Amino acid sequence: MSSPFLNLLCAPAARRAISAAVGLLLVLPLSARAADDCCPSARNSNPAPADSHVLRITADPNNLPFSNQQLEGFENKIAELIAQDLGVKIEWSWRAQRRGFFRETLKDNNADLVLGAPAGYERALTTAPYYRSSYAFVYRKDRALDLRSLDDPRLHDLKIGVQLVGDDGADTPPAHALAARGIINNLVGFTLYGDYTQPNPPARIIDAVASGDIDVAVAWGPLAGYFAKQSQVPLEVVPVSPQADSPAIRFVFAIAMGVRRKDPELKERIDEILVKRHPEIETILEEYGVPRVPKPVTDTADTKTEDKKG
Repeated sequence: MSSPFLNLLCAPAARRAISAAVGLLLVLPLSARAADDCCPSARNSNPAPADSHVLRITADPNNLPFSNQQLEGFENKIAELIAQDLGVKIEWSWRAQRRGFFRETLKDNNADLVLGAPAGYERALTTAPYYRSSYAFVYRKDRALDLRSLDDPRLHDLKIGVQLVGDDGADTPPAHALAARGIINNLVGFTLYGDYTQPNPPARIIDAVASGDIDVAVAWGPLAGYFAKQSQVPLEVVPVSPQADSPAIRFVFAIAMGVRRKDPELKERIDEILVKRHPEIETILEEYGVPRVPKPVTDTADTKTEDKKG
């Protein structure tokens, strides 16, 4: 593992972990430095005037299970539900979700809506969450590992895959958490962005579990659940525990949609649709193997974040 984990476990590292977490959830541009345009950018120096019959959505064209240009992702499907209830048609535009994504979509008025924003994300006005998921262990069922906790002593001996965000090797929250437990030398890094000429580059970490190249992966839940479901080798997907090591190092996140800050009415309309369409959204998430984590009655962190930043 090339990244010096122990040197990253300081206060600035905690902030980097949160940025990395957001990057992993969305494949967003919080750590990537270069070569981040897979396709024509959504940027337009003369944005089209608003059309009440069109909902402009920018998404990643190569990022299943979330979205792709063939409209096969669960975010594509959920967007269709939103558009139906708004009585509009979707005008899709495509951009790799890396550095500059929110700036060149919502801020520059090149999109009305993006899906997959962490609830309360400061660069958008976010809706109510439409799912809540967790990082998860992924391992072969025939190994019968029954891993549940990051504190399991067997993790000191297993070959563990973790994801890195961007070409600067920023570490995701599980990587920080494992390093804090002295689990360093047996970690194997997988760049989240990978080779964008290949389909769904983040899936390589799950491929490595299926092939036996690593014993276990710790990956963001929707990614883990979807590709485990596609695997010809039966894989187990188990949300990690605990749900957080500290307020700065969390493994569970509430996911919302983002609109421009000047569009509170659109946010409110989408919030209503999310309530109305909750059963259909749950069915879509289940079909894609997305593990959902219920919000504990005593857990108000997501609500406080939304109140503070939304």
